[in-house]
Amino acid sequence: MQKILVANRGEIALRIMRTAKEMGISTVAVYSEADRNALFVRFADEAVCIGPAASAESYLRGDKIIEVAKSLKVDGIHPGYGFLSENADFARKVREAGLTLIGPSAEAMEIMGSKLAAKAAVKEYDIPLVPGTDEAVTDIEEAENIAKEIGFPILVKASAGGGGKGMRIVEKVEDFREQMDRAVSEAVSSFGDGAVFIERFVGSPRHIEIQILADTHGNILYLFERECSIQRRHQKVIEEAPSAILTPELRKQMGEAAVKVAKSCNYVGAGTVEFLMDENLNFYFLEMNTRLQVEHPVTEEITGLDLVREQIKIARGEKLSFSQEDLKIQGHAFEVRVYAEDPTNNFLPDIGNLKTYVRPQGPGVRVDDGFEEGMDIPIYYDPMIAKLVTYGKDREEARQRMLRAIDEYEISGVKTTLDFCRFALEHESFVSGKFDTNFVKDHFKPEFLDQQDDAEAELAAILAAKLIEENTKSQASVTPSEKRSKWKANRMR
Repeated sequence: MQKILVANRGEIALRIMRTAKEMGISTVAVYSEADRNALFVRFADEAVCIGPAASAESYLRGDKIIEVAKSLKVDGIHPGYGFLSENADFARKVREAGLTLIGPSAEAMEIMGSKLAAKAAVKEYDIPLVPGTDEAVTDIEEAENIAKEIGFPILVKASAGGGGKGMRIVEKVEDFREQMDRAVSEAVSSFGDGAVFIERFVGSPRHIEIQILADTHGNILYLFERECSIQRRHQKVIEEAPSAILTPELRKQMGEAAVKVAKSCNYVGAGTVEFLMDENLNFYFLEMNTRLQVEHPVTEEITGLDLVREQIKIARGEKLSFSQEDLKIQGHAFEVRVYAEDPTNNFLPDIGNLKTYVRPQGPGVRVDDGFEEGMDIPIYYDPMIAKLVTYGKDREEARQRMLRAIDEYEISGVKTTLDFCRFALEHESFVSGKFDTNFVKDHFKPEFLDQQDDAEAELAAILAAKLIEENTKSQASVTPSEKRSKWKANRMR
């Protein structure tokens, strides 16, 4: 594999290209008109504009991407995450074009891309599932009876869904029909598929996922877990590895369950198996993400592995060069997603120009980004600016290092999630490890950040006044002749 086309943009495109360069592989960037001056475009060995800013006319044009790959004699295509990364039709067309997709097969994507198909596949392996229906429910009366059997509250979920779309919590039977209709309607408008199913609602869940690697020689390994419970709008904001609550025995159980999930769909490549965990530490299969995850850096930090390098080696047909016994957790890592969002306004995007952009530095700090000072945050794509990652010998060192890195990160021109992340990292429930996916709902109010800003401003004013007072006293103790001599000495320099 001598040349790779990266079918993505921003920080993940740049991150993939850096590993490719280290491996002696040349890279091709495809970009939209909005990304003409982006860092990943400048970093690539070759770059081709494939269309206007809108994703549907550029980054989602699989036909154009394959056309570029063939014309530039590319060997492999890395889809990153988002866009076409879990598109089975694209994966199939890449294969038909005689190219290698650095990712799983179209068939594995199809199975795991449907929550119902995924449940059916893993059921044969005795993997824990949240009690609920195994098939799409269409008859409203039958569905209501099933919901009563499961017991309220229940969750109505779109089979093709993700990111909280097509999902409704139903607290009591009187609300069931209305919420069912809404879930189906949203599933149709979001995914073009109205299939929904019913599950028992786990009220205080933790979101814990297991990273797996599978080669073409039948080897499947788990690379431990990531804790992803700090979320807003069902989307992750802070991730860490390892989890603060898993015992070695539970970690092994979840890891082995994740390996079975991969076996159930003949998985090849890097993938992530997501689980819900209740307050009694019972875990249930949620879904499998058939791609590299946004939060993969924390796994890299605690294992010492480069997951992109491993993806490329697997795509080249190489065997994994290590065994499960070789893998050990080393230290602790956090990742905070730095979004151009306003936490005081329901985390709505705050698009603008990066007037100031200074990255934090120092031991144990990593910044994966695709921006520099003076650049605009495009309105057409996800508003993530960067992934800020810290590593320490233990959880507390990594947490304190993250707080220091957040303080060092200078961004102006747009509002960001950094203040919220600091709030979360300092909250007693987070420090103790006793939190779940309801953290934002249970512990956060926008005014808390305003109070934090006011307190910081007051402290700054007190310190400034103290410095002025000390300086005034110091000046008062200097004689006129000393003042003149100091002025003269400075003038002579």
